[in-house]
Amino acid sequence: MSAWGRSYRYIGPIELKLAVRPGSGGCRISSAADFGSWIAERSAAELAEPFTFVVGTDGVLRLAPRRSEHVTCAGGAMVLSAGEIGFVREADWWVVGEVSNQSTGYCPDVTSWPAVALALDHVGLRRPSGFTHEVVFRRCRDCQEHNIVREDDFVCVFCGSDLPETWNVDPTA
Repeated sequence: MSAWGRSYRYIGPIELKLAVRPGSGGCRISSAADFGSWIAERSAAELAEPFTFVVGTDGVLRLAPRRSEHVTCAGGAMVLSAGEIGFVREADWWVVGEVSNQSTGYCPDVTSWPAVALALDHVGLRRPSGFTHEVVFRRCRDCQEHNIVREDDFVCVFCGSDLPETWNVDPTA
């Protein structure tokens, strides 16, 4: 575990990770000026839906178009969190309107929120107090499939086995 919290390696389809090319990562947003330049280049259509985001192990936010793969946004690297994020304009600046940990490639735990909060605070973006939509990921101990837990029903949708209460998606973590 890093000083920032747990890091997550990519566990999705290997062909997506193999397709990542050097320099293909999302846009690094390490300051308010970086965000201002990046958001100014977005079209109205892009701004109408959430973006793909990751927080790298350096604590820096990276942003990419929504249909981008998280592993591409991260440049194939490990992350502190990943998901989707939407921005809304308030007065003369942008704020985070929605943010989730929805990334089936990294399956970050809901406890990855502090890394997201720190990255957003560093950029000067007002944000909610936590994920506006939390996705609970678990790996079945019996069939090894990855699951999204819905409505606190910790039962594997593939084989019916009980799922653990604590995050266990990456067996090497």
